[in-house]
Order: sequence, then C-alpha cells, then structure tokens
Amino acid sequence: LQANENSLLSAQLKGFPLFLHSNLALKDCSINPKSPLLYITRPSEVEKGVLPGEDWTVFQSNHSTYEPVLLAKTKSAESIPHMSVDAALHTTVMQDLGLHDGIQRVLFGNNLNFWLHKLVFVDSVSFLTGKRLSLPLDRYILVDIDDIFVGKEGTRMKVEDVKALFDTQNELRTHIPNFTFNLGYSGKFFHTGTDAEDEGDDLLLSYVKEFWWFPHMWSHMQPHLFHNQSVLAEQMTLNKKFAVEHGIPTDMGYAVAPHHSGVYPVHVQLYEAWKQVWSIKVTSTEEYPHLKPARYRRGFIHNGIMVLPRQTCGLFTHTIFYNEYPGGSSELDKIINGGELFLTVLLNPISIFMTHLSNYGNDRLGLYTFKHLVRFLNSWTNLKLQTLPPVQLAQKYFQIFSEEKDPLWQDPCEDKRHKDIWSKEKTCDRFPKLLIIGPQKTGTTALYLFLGMHPDLSSNYPSSETFEEIQFFNGHNYHKGIDWYMEFFPIPSNTTSDFYFEKSANYFDSEVAPRRAAALLPKAKVITILINPADRAYSWYQHQRAHDDPVALKFTFHEVITAGPEAAPKLRTLQNRCLVPGWYATHIERWLNNYHANQV
Repeated sequence: LQANENSLLSAQLKGFPLFLHSNLALKDCSINPKSPLLYITRPSEVEKGVLPGEDWTVFQSNHSTYEPVLLAKTKSAESIPHMSVDAALHTTVMQDLGLHDGIQRVLFGNNLNFWLHKLVFVDSVSFLTGKRLSLPLDRYILVDIDDIFVGKEGTRMKVEDVKALFDTQNELRTHIPNFTFNLGYSGKFFHTGTDAEDEGDDLLLSYVKEFWWFPHMWSHMQPHLFHNQSVLAEQMTLNKKFAVEHGIPTDMGYAVAPHHSGVYPVHVQLYEAWKQVWSIKVTSTEEYPHLKPARYRRGFIHNGIMVLPRQTCGLFTHTIFYNEYPGGSSELDKIINGGELFLTVLLNPISIFMTHLSNYGNDRLGLYTFKHLVRFLNSWTNLKLQTLPPVQLAQKYFQIFSEEKDPLWQDPCEDKRHKDIWSKEKTCDRFPKLLIIGPQKTGTTALYLFLGMHPDLSSNYPSSETFEEIQFFNGHNYHKGIDWYMEFFPIPSNTTSDFYFEKSANYFDSEVAPRRAAALLPKAKVITILINPADRAYSWYQHQRAHDDPVALKFTFHEVITAGPEAAPKLRTLQNRCLVPGWYATHIERWLNNYHANQV
C-alpha cells in the first residue's frame, strides 16, 4: 500500500541496526539522564504538552551503539510495530556512539523548531567536536532599566513597586551572586509623576546604594540631534549635578544614550562629551551592526569607549500589563520558556538586557520576566549565572571576543534605523562613488590627476601626511571613524551630478581594505591598474632609491628580490614591498570576494 503523508511510516535505516517510525504526533518530552553528550542540558524535568508538528520520527534499536537522548510519548495510542504502546517512551533524539561503523552521530527526529532540540543540538555540536566548538558554562547577565524618573503618569513606579524591585533583586541573588539591577536616570523628570509615583521616586533614592546607576541624558534627548559638543556636555553636567545632590554614584564608567542615538552610527560629539563629563569607558547598543537579526549583534571599541551589544527581552515601554501583552500573555511566556529570551542567554556568554521604568510599575513585567527566566534556566540547564559591573563586564567581553575590538563601519543610509539616528547634517552623498585602489607604481597618480580635470568629478582633499591619498581603509586612520573620512570630501552642491572619488594605491594588497570598503561603500566602482609585475617591482625599487632608502641604495635589484629568509629584516621588508603587491591574482580575488565583478 502506498502511504499518504499522514500515515505511519516504518523502515530500517539501510546498513544500520536502527528502525525509524515517522509521521507521529508526540507529547511530554523528557531527557535521558544517562546520555553522555549532555553538557549544558540538565535532565531534571518533563516538558509537558504536545510537541510542535505531527511529522515526528522516533528511533528504535537494541544495538549498544545507540543511546537515547530525548524521549516522548505518542499523542494518541498509535500502533508502532515491534514496540509496546502502553505509555512507552519513544526516542526523538538518538546518539550513535560509533560502535557499529566507527562514526559518532546524533540523529534528530524533527527539525530545530522545538526548543529542547535547540538546546540538545548545542550539546551535540560540543560533544561531536570534542568541545572545540563549545562555550563555557558561565553566563553573565546585566539588566539595565532605562528611563528612571521618565514616563507619563500612570506608568511609573510607586512605593510598592520599588519595594518589589528591591525584594526581587535579593531573590535573584540566590541564583546569581551579587545580581544588581542597573538603573539609567534622567534627572530632569524627577518628581513629575502623581503623588504616589513621586513617593516611589523618593523611596528609590533612599535605596540608592542598593543598585547600580548610569546616566541617561538629562532631558532624555537624542544626542545625534545636537552638533555642538558643549551643548551635550552642559546637558550631561546637569544630570551629574542631580546625581551628586542625591548621592547617586557617578563613577560607574557606563552610560546609555536614549534610543541608542549617537552610539552607532557614531556621533563624535557624544563620545567626546561622555569622556569629558563622565569619564565613560563603556556603553551598549542594539544597533551594531544592525538591529536584526539579534543574533548577529556584536561589540566594538571606538575612541577609547567599549561598545557592547545590547539585547531586548520582549519588553518595551508600552508592555505594562500581563493580560494586554501583544498576542496574549502566552506569547511572553513562550519568549521566556525556551523562546527568544532563553536562547539569547544560551547562545551568548554575556547578555545586557534593555528594559524600561514602565516595565516595573503596574504588573511589573520586568520582575516577572527575569524571575521566570532564571527559574527556567536553572531547571533545564547547568549554566552558571553571574553578573559583573559594566566596566568589568566589557573587559570580560573583549577577552572572549578579542576579534571584535576593531569596528566595521557601514553605510548609514543602507539601514533606515541607522539613518534615523544619524545627524541630519551628514549625507551619504559625501562618500566617494569610485575608488582607485592601486597597486603602487602602476600609474594610479596619473589617473587620479586626469580624472580630477573632469568638471563633474571631484577628488578628495589632500592629506597633510599622505598627500593625495587618504589611506583610510587600510590602516590606523580607519579607527578615526567615518566623520573623519567624510571631511576629505566637499559638501555636495548637486547630488545628481557631483561624483567623488579617491585614490589610495596601497588599498590593493591590503588584507582588510576590501571588506572595510565594501561595508561603507557597497555600491562603489573599483579601479585597479595592472602592469607587468616585474616592471612594477623594479619601479618600486627605483622609487625607494630616489627617496634615499639606505637598503635600496646598498643592494642591487637582483639582490633584493632574491634575498632568502635569513636576510636582514629591512631587506626582507623592501623585498616584500617590491614583490607582494604584484601577486595580482591573490589580491584581486580578495576584492572580488567583497565586490561584484561588474563593480571592479
């Protein structure tokens, strides 16, 4: 008989002592505590309820190579050949120990939509790679509460809410040593609620030593709207004066901008004012490199300030009442219990969560969310939950992710959210549309001069250090940011006809320039001039002689290019500059990995 898509299918996996039974509906999933692959997963409970979908496959075998990992019951009394139906537990994830054919595997009877499958999948990758692809069990959590003292009447904390905040903090400390809520304040709005809410403000300040504190902006202003650093500094000074008057510590070294304005894309004036007034060392944002997908958020360091990725937790300023949660209260519970919030902690060693003052009044959804999250994590995982103050947390983050220290600047106009929090005085039309990338000694300077004669083409302004070349994408200038780069180009008078270009001949053989250029100038045209690499090498040698390079003056061209690995370092350096830019295929491939062929 030909089975339809809803009928039970049973078969033996060819060449293996393993039977598969498919098209099943399952319920009540549990974990085998004897499974050797369990690492993060804690086998302590049964996930009651129906599993998603009705197309599950379960595994059956009596061979010692197979060890069940997850088990579940059939939703109804479906007959499975050769298996007892009476409340039997059927294997939905099976570990193959490799005793049959020498290869270890983990077999899943469905996709990763089921949250327990995601959890076990992480452990499976860890086990099968011998912990090479594995995270430690430590998870650091910081909960920021933005907009302290901000908010319209009816949304703020009252006395009982403040007491609940303090009590919940103590409760969470039994699971997370020294857990402390991190409160971000805008002093201008102190005592602007109802009488009951103003009493809540007073009680919160009486608990000032019980919490961590960080400055929001004094009047909750968006920094990117202000182009004068002194104005930003004045606003920050007002907030600092408020803090000093009320005993709020001012040395935490952490700040957050309202709406993450000015953090990324970078608003230089904000960073400078932060350092001037507060000596800020750390901030956080959900915007780098983009808001979504959240799993791609990263950190970077700019102008001496460590920028950490910030995560959402399903709570926003308007989520105040449990029964009015968008999509129903069950949606919030799904986010907590195996959903996005759970996965954020599972997959990130360090999580900074953004919440708001309004989440801690009324139904106190902030407290509900994190109490239930911690309970769920402790029930289903072996994760060791910890916390650190922001500066120490940032240091820990960049110890783990040292490769993220260098930022990757992107075109702010390619992301609407970025454009909305970027200064209106800036325009992407100021970026060049054409890059002349070199290599050196191939005629790029001549091309630069000829193009500059065209009435509709404009080159960059000269640099006091590198003359006609900006040398932005390949070296230390990149860390000065895109504002510094844009200053080398005129403010466009006519965006339809103005066409800017720049030439930096050492972009060609740079390992980092192609990726950086493509991120900031994704639509640019790229020009390279190629001549016989031997001619190019000799021309560079003569160039160095003309500039009185002592090595070039001492050695012949033949001696330079034939020098062996034992040669003096300065001789090897000259040799590399003669030969390496001539490895055309290698360098062009790197550019073509970042730009489409019709752009190069």
